[in-house]
Amino acid sequence: MIGTIFNIQKFSINDGPGIRTTVFLKGCPLHCLWCHNPESHRIEPELFYNENKCVGCRECARACPYGCHTFPDGKHCFDRSRCIQCGKCADICPSAALETVGMRRSVEDIMTEVLKDRVFYETSGGGMTVSGGEPMLQFDFTLALLKSAKEHGLHTCMETCGYTDEDKLRAVAPYVDLFLYDYKETSPARHKQYTGVSNRRILKNLRTLNDMGCDIVLRCPIIPTLNDRDDHFAGIATLASRLPHVTEINVEPYHPLGSGKAAMLGREYALPDLTFPAEETVQDWIARIAAQTSVPVKKA
Repeated sequence: MIGTIFNIQKFSINDGPGIRTTVFLKGCPLHCLWCHNPESHRIEPELFYNENKCVGCRECARACPYGCHTFPDGKHCFDRSRCIQCGKCADICPSAALETVGMRRSVEDIMTEVLKDRVFYETSGGGMTVSGGEPMLQFDFTLALLKSAKEHGLHTCMETCGYTDEDKLRAVAPYVDLFLYDYKETSPARHKQYTGVSNRRILKNLRTLNDMGCDIVLRCPIIPTLNDRDDHFAGIATLASRLPHVTEINVEPYHPLGSGKAAMLGREYALPDLTFPAEETVQDWIARIAAQTSVPVKKA
């Protein structure tokens, strides 16, 4: 069973309980305006190009069989329309200005890497987390990976946006100890405006997991000027209060990491003027949600 991932993050402490290894899968059905992992949108491998690292050696132009790299007047121009993601330029780039994002890996390969840190999981109550992108977009691979983790006795988490088929979610549920479930926007119209999809399926699947008795942490990205509103904070609190298997609410403050990544993918970033919210602002968000629910609320 082969899947496409873009990172395996060791010693992760914010993706579930304890010390964890987080496996990030490529591919996502949502396109959130604030996405901090734009390299996760497409399943296929892609190329980062960081012009600040380019030393002008022209090795990429010599290696590329499709003429993607040219140097008019000494300036490196990368024509992505010609690129087939062969990776030859990235393999030879001496300054790492070009980098392939996306690796084809087997379940066995990933589990070999994950199990190297078993001792940390056992001493901290951690385990493996599957994230993305959206793991359910590579459903067969995600299911096989979770099954393998449980066969090795690991605690498992899955972060999901919830935009998937209900039967697929039911199929993975027995192999997930904790769902980290994204809740991005209360207003249906705003949800579609900000993410590209309706939140109807997302809410239905959330209720399905709750009815199945699955443990759920509600993860809420809060984006200044977009969803830092009283009605959304009330919506988060009301939803969590009505679902007894939601054990915690995580507030995820906006950060602009996606801006630089989008530039390296040759894409425009939708929110170029936003920056980190002040810690006082984040604590105010948490307090406003916590005042309306008995479910614990904390910063992710």
